[in-house]
Amino acid sequence: MAAYRLTLLPGDGTGPEVIEEAKKVISAFEEFGPISFETTEIPCGGQHYLETGEEWPLGSFEHCRDNSDAIVVGAVGWPGASLPNGDVAGGQVLLGLRSALDLYANVRPVKLYQGVNHKVHGSFSDVWDHSLVDMVLIRENTEGLYHSLLRRSAMSAQGGEKDSPIVIEKFPGLEGEVEWDARPISRMGSERVIRFAFELAKRRSTRQKSPQKVTCVDKSNVTRGCRLFRKVFREVSAENPEIETNEAYIDAFSMWLVRNPEDLDVVVLPNMFGDIATDLASVLQGGMGMAASANIGDNHMLFEPVHGSSPKYAGKNMVNPIAAISSIQLMFETLGARHDDDDAILCAEVLEGAISSHLSSNGQVTYDLGGKASTSDVGEAIATRCVEALSSMSS
Repeated sequence: MAAYRLTLLPGDGTGPEVIEEAKKVISAFEEFGPISFETTEIPCGGQHYLETGEEWPLGSFEHCRDNSDAIVVGAVGWPGASLPNGDVAGGQVLLGLRSALDLYANVRPVKLYQGVNHKVHGSFSDVWDHSLVDMVLIRENTEGLYHSLLRRSAMSAQGGEKDSPIVIEKFPGLEGEVEWDARPISRMGSERVIRFAFELAKRRSTRQKSPQKVTCVDKSNVTRGCRLFRKVFREVSAENPEIETNEAYIDAFSMWLVRNPEDLDVVVLPNMFGDIATDLASVLQGGMGMAASANIGDNHMLFEPVHGSSPKYAGKNMVNPIAAISSIQLMFETLGARHDDDDAILCAEVLEGAISSHLSSNGQVTYDLGGKASTSDVGEAIATRCVEALSSMSS
């Protein structure tokens, strides 16, 4: 198969550091495995904006849109780096791509590996079963409270106007200065991300040889947009009677998520609730340093660790690269599913095994997991495990 076209956007702060470790893992699979990439690396983000006055070089959006089978972002955001309209410099890199490429499904796996402390549980225990935490949260990625910001970033990325028209509304009972954000939720946007969640549940059922339940989380007892979201969920659920479903309001779900994670398999949520719930869920897998993500549309895909640029740790070679490396695992898996590529699926399985065996065998970990290893120590160790696994398969 021809090489996949990969675009790397390292971005700000610790982004370039974790992307460097991701590149080591990719190189291991290119040299010893059955996959190859034509890789383009593009500077971008807030730091780049402060240095050059541009969020990324001219033509970068078109390259991502027209010449990329997969995009990987390190992190975006830097103190003091803001656009004239107040938006974060670098927003068109991440938010603009999400909107302009219509990456409507944000996929956040939440899995607790053996050897990683459960942050709520607090310590290892003979009675704690790490397999109790193994779910995927699917967040609608293009609508809701972020819709206006996403549209501004998308228009900016494509060279259009950076500001949306201001609409004046009156709010009875409110006095003085008032700011507000629209929260549009559409039938189309809801249906496609909910169908995505059901299809993912079917794939997980096959892979794990265990039925997967789909849970809808919203606030449909209060907000109209969520009423539509749940209405569509029930319609899609009726088309898939073989799949067990559940429904929850976001406030109660936040408690269930921490108290009974074993009851959750695939969860689908509107944008803002998904943003908050996925970060809360990361606590169950050891923290943000373990949290990978995929942003998936019908024609494009983007992957990123979700821990942000962490400016105070930038340049210290101390942050956890596993979220970035796990994002590469998601990339292999998604490329394999989309292109019916068994070799890419194999790469995903090998990388998943390397991460799991590294952690379960007390491999080196960074400070956030209670260790003293550097970013590069962990990246090199996981890349080495990948090489060993691939070499043993070919011998």
